[in-house]
Amino acid sequence: MSRIGKKPVLIPTGVTVDLQGQTLKIKGPKGELMQTIHPKVLVEKKGSEIIISVKHPEQKSERALWGLFRALINNMVLGVTAGFTKILEINGVGYKAAMSGKKLVLNLGYSHPIELEVPAGLEAKVEKNTITITGSDRQVVGQFAAVVRSKREPEPYKGKGIKYQDEVIRRKAGKVVKAVGGGK
Repeated sequence: MSRIGKKPVLIPTGVTVDLQGQTLKIKGPKGELMQTIHPKVLVEKKGSEIIISVKHPEQKSERALWGLFRALINNMVLGVTAGFTKILEINGVGYKAAMSGKKLVLNLGYSHPIELEVPAGLEAKVEKNTITITGSDRQVVGQFAAVVRSKREPEPYKGKGIKYQDEVIRRKAGKVVKAVGGGK
């Protein structure tokens, strides 16, 4: 049985849940999110909780869907109430970021600046060498942060690049040069 799926999702005050067929809409102070529910997953609203179950809990594939959709719905509720944030750090001499309207402009040592359009529903802020991405949809926030990081991933020798704030870069030792003898 799914341990995560068995837990009901609590609906805080100020959040409205609308279930029409296989479409679930959750609206709160930070926005509105929509999710299409898999046909094998059963979702029902009882009072101030959402209860998720599956048609055949003995099947492994359906138990996986059970936990998945419970987590997705819980993330939707958290997103419309508190929102999600990803913080990226830029390390490297001359590496910088700036906002230009709804575009994030990155100067990362290439011959040209990289311009990324900030997706609808997200907000990006740049302060010194940090980029803060906030939004109500956890998947969109994480995907945009991953796209920004992929433009110059941190390298293991000097640690230059874009990394998540809590990410630890495993550093490598550089080349060891023999002092005398010149490689004979």
